[in-house]
Parts: sequence; structure tokens; C-alpha cells
Amino acid sequence: MAQVLEFKLPDLGEGLTEAEIVRWLVEVGDVVAVDQPVVEVETAKAMVEVPCPYGGVVTARYGEEGTELPVGAPLLTVAVGSVEPVAGRDDSGGSTGGGAAESGTSGNVLVGYGTGAPVARRRRVRPTPVSAESSVPATGIEASARADAETYMAAGPTVAAVVASAPKSGVVEPQGPVAVISPLVRKLARQHGLDLRQIVGTGRDGLILRTDVESAVRAADEGAAAGTEPVTQPKAEPSVERIPLRGVRGAIADKLSRSRREIPDATCWVDADATELMAARAAMNAAGGTAAGPKVSVLALLARICTAALARFPELNSTVDADAREIVRLAGVHLGFAAQTERGLVVPVVRDAHTRNAESIGEEIARLTGAARDGKLTPAQLTGGTFTLNNYGVFGVDGSTPIINHPEAAMLGVGRIMPKPWVYEGELAVRQVVQLSLTFDHRVCDGGTAGGFLRYVADCVEQPAVLLRTL
Repeated sequence: MAQVLEFKLPDLGEGLTEAEIVRWLVEVGDVVAVDQPVVEVETAKAMVEVPCPYGGVVTARYGEEGTELPVGAPLLTVAVGSVEPVAGRDDSGGSTGGGAAESGTSGNVLVGYGTGAPVARRRRVRPTPVSAESSVPATGIEASARADAETYMAAGPTVAAVVASAPKSGVVEPQGPVAVISPLVRKLARQHGLDLRQIVGTGRDGLILRTDVESAVRAADEGAAAGTEPVTQPKAEPSVERIPLRGVRGAIADKLSRSRREIPDATCWVDADATELMAARAAMNAAGGTAAGPKVSVLALLARICTAALARFPELNSTVDADAREIVRLAGVHLGFAAQTERGLVVPVVRDAHTRNAESIGEEIARLTGAARDGKLTPAQLTGGTFTLNNYGVFGVDGSTPIINHPEAAMLGVGRIMPKPWVYEGELAVRQVVQLSLTFDHRVCDGGTAGGFLRYVADCVEQPAVLLRTL
């Protein structure tokens, strides 16, 4: 006998508690295989395709595209085929062995859907009629899944029969099941344009009955006859657009707000002559023979300068444990760099940047930038940074006072490099000038340390040979 299984939004890792449905990859009635991606969701970290651990027929979807769901909320239900007894399984439904192949479920490990434990016992659904007034679920979610199963099973024991009886309506409940068993109640509410979530059920445990919907219809009709309208949400002014702060935009807002609240930051800046740095880069990229290699970007050179500066001023490669009232100095440098994408600002992280040379850092920056533009960065690639490099010069601006990427202690900002009049060797000349700014957490160091760090960076920009001391 087929049974309907509910697939809930799994824990996607990195402390994420919610995700927004971007695009459904399956429709109600589609046949899905084990581990087939069924929905594309956007978390605060990245865009992720979620695979279904069950194989069978999709009988319901919960949430329209654009809906934000918490972890653990139902995504969809799947009618799976009958499971015959297998070796090692007793009459009570317990299992003494077996894995993904025996249970017909995923061989991949989703958080909350692991395959290492024995298969959990499930109650079989009996194809018996359901009375809305007498049969009441224990909880909203479990009852809805059981009610759906009973509806589908009444049409026959096979998966094909389940498909035949699956609802054809494209209406999707935006926030999971409500306390309704009878499809007639749902249909009556749809016909009169009523939201079931606004109706208080009089059945056991808040079950919504047909009489509840009919009462709501009469109340709406009486309100219209009296010249009043049912209570609705206030409409925004036509000239005002309200954009929900969610997904990447919401994560940016939360993180920057937290940084401003918790970190007493300060900013210092300096202009530097980058003419020699640009000449050194040109020489590197023009080298042939055994010295030839991948092109080195200005950002890669600045990143390498940052790792050298952090080795001299480790106070800025730290974080503050406010609860313990301790400054935590970090041994390794995981260098984040700001990257603007269509989905918003993201900060990919170059792991162990202190062990890399400019060429290696440049290759990793290029790889992560490509993944960011394609929306394929994983949460792990967007977390764990210890210091951030922000090249806002690509936007054609000279200076900025960036907000620290919490919980880091500092961020180096780089403006555009452009020709400017500059006194060079006692004479006025046109040189390639850049403005550098350092925003730092004043709890981890004083202005002397921050100024020393920024001055060392500027010296390396003006005289790249200074870096030879640390190579």
C-alpha cells in the first residue's frame, strides 16, 4: 500500500533558521526520484537546490515562490510505493538493518534526514472514510498529512491511483497546512474568497468545520449588506513601494546593524602613490619563459600586502568575545573580500591567505568571484573571515568609511587609482594615486596600532620592494 510522506525544510547548516522559496522544480503530480532536487531556496548565505530524500509522486506543495519558510516547516508531500517486508524487519515494522536501498529513501545525509540510524516506524494509513466532525488530528501538521494520505488512499492502493486523485488546483497554501481535513471545506472557502487562517475552528483542537466557513460567509454577506466591508489589511499608498528585508538583503541589514550596535569603530585614511605598484604588476604580467604565470590583479597584490601587514600587527586579526570580556587573537588569516553581485553584496573568504603568495591569492579570488556571480557560493565560502578587503574603487569613488564585517576587528578600504598631481622627488609630477582607509574596532587596539598598520600598507603600495623582506 502506498503512503504519503512529508518532507520538511532541512537544516541547511551554518546556523541558518529560514529560507525563501525561489523556484519550484516540480509540480503536483510529478514523479520524483530519490535525491532529485525539488526546490531552489535562497538563504541568508547562498542559493541552494534542496533534494528530496523520498522517491514517489508529489501530492502537495507548501509555499509559493517568494514565501519564506522556517527550518522544519513542510515543503511537500510525496506518495511512495508500497514497501514489502525485507529480511531483518520484524512484524512490528522495526528494522534490524538495511539502508537507503531497503527503505526507498535518500542515500545522502540531509540534516534531519540522516541514513545512519534505523528506519523509523511509521503508522500505515488505512483506506477508511474520514469524518470531519468525529476524526480530529493530534497536531496540525501530522493531521493534515494523515488526512491527505487517507484522501489519496481512498482512490486505490497504487501510486497511479494516488496521482489520479491528486488535487489539480494550482492553489498553494503559503505557510503549510491549516487545521482542515475535508477538501469540501477548502473548496467552499476558495469559492467565497476566504482565508482559512482567518477562521477560528470550533472542532476539537481548533479543527475548521464546514459550519465555521458558512458562518464566515454569512458574516461577510451581512457586513456587505450593512455597507461595511470585512476587515482587511491596510493598503499602502500607491506611491510607496515596500520591499521585504529578507534573503541576502535581510542578512546584510542584520549584520551591518549588529556591527554598528556592538563595535565602537574608528576610521583613518591616507593617500598613497601607487605608481610603482602598478609598474610592478605590469612587469609580473609581462614576464615570459619560466617566470610566466597567471595574470596578477591589483586586488591580489593588495591582499598579499594585507597579510604581510597583519603579520606585523596581529591585533587587527582578532575578534572580541564580549561575554567573556576577552580579545581573541586568531592564528590564521582568512581574508574576505567584498564582491557586488546581482543578489547583493557578498564577502567570499580566501582560506589561509597568510600561507599564499599573490598568484595563489589571485587565482582563489577569481574562482570565488565567478561562483559569486553565478550564485553558487556555499555558506562555508561566505563565513569564517578574520579580516576584510573592500575595493570600492571599482565603483569610481575615491574614499569611504566602511562598516566592519562583524565579528571581525578591521576592514581595509581601497579607492580608485587615478592620475593626480603629486610631489615626487621634490618635483610636481602626475602619479597614480589611491586613497586607503582603515576602519577598526577601537576595543582591540588604539590609534597607534591602526595608524602603523595603514602606514605599512601605504609603504608597500608606494615601494613594493618592501614586501621582499617577508617573502
